[in-house]
Amino acid sequence: MQTNDRIFVAGHRGMVGSAIVRSLLAAGYNNLLLRTKDELNLCNQQAVESFFVESQPDHVIIAAAKVGGIIANSSYKGEFIYENLMIQNNIIHNSWKSGVRRLLFLGSTCIYPKFAPQPMKEEHLLTGLLEPTNDAYAIAKIAGICQCRSYNQQYGTKYLSAMPNNLYGPNDNFDLEKSHVLPAMIRKFHEAKLRGDASVSIWGTGTPLREFLQVDDLAGACLFLMNLENSTYDALLNDPVAPALINIGSGVEISIRDLALLVRDVVGFSGDLFFDTEKPDGTPRKLADSSRIRALGWHHAIELKDGIAEAYRWFLDNRS
Repeated sequence: MQTNDRIFVAGHRGMVGSAIVRSLLAAGYNNLLLRTKDELNLCNQQAVESFFVESQPDHVIIAAAKVGGIIANSSYKGEFIYENLMIQNNIIHNSWKSGVRRLLFLGSTCIYPKFAPQPMKEEHLLTGLLEPTNDAYAIAKIAGICQCRSYNQQYGTKYLSAMPNNLYGPNDNFDLEKSHVLPAMIRKFHEAKLRGDASVSIWGTGTPLREFLQVDDLAGACLFLMNLENSTYDALLNDPVAPALINIGSGVEISIRDLALLVRDVVGFSGDLFFDTEKPDGTPRKLADSSRIRALGWHHAIELKDGIAEAYRWFLDNRS
């Protein structure tokens, strides 16, 4: 990407999109196309088509999505599948119609089967059943991967799908009903500290293993991928085993129990942990194999404890 190229970042106000915008601006990109929900409804086919005709972006990064944790994913399945399908269908299709040079579609490692071999490789896609609590979201993202591959094959586009593992960081969602596990823990421990509670309840057994990636590390990976040399980028698109699909992760696992202990330490809560085993654990283990992007030269830079401390500072500065 050239610094004066027109770059459309869909979802620029979210945690991921805002991190990507920060990275682009820091790297000197000065022609960003940014639209709020009020300015551009990405679920509206006509509105998206008109935007692409008028703006003619050179590159597109799709960070817009309806996202949430276990409660939201299992409670609002219709919304999750409809909105995500509409957003990505409209953007990908109009990117092709407008001649976008490169497109990066962001998803999540929840696309992989619930009992996929660990670590999860790109070729494990569609080899088993999904985790039922977030299957609607996962199926939408799988459809986006297939759409990118299909347009590459039929139309010769250069669309790449990147699947980060569990993300966290500044501008995260700390709503206890709709957030993911790490921001929910930050808020629960903080509020318990303020109330002087004796303990904090954690969903499940505490045994599932998770991998976390700080969102600014993801943003750096996105710029890294969008700026790959043509031959390297084309090799990713045409990989014979898993075309146009790449994982992005830290490679570091931690149990939910140890994560809770780490967040408790960062927040400064002195009480006990109570594990509510009547609540679901979700997928038992979810480690992404990120060897493909590491072989290209990218590696995460922010370690988990430092990232949690930064996320907590952001929460304190921005809570309502």
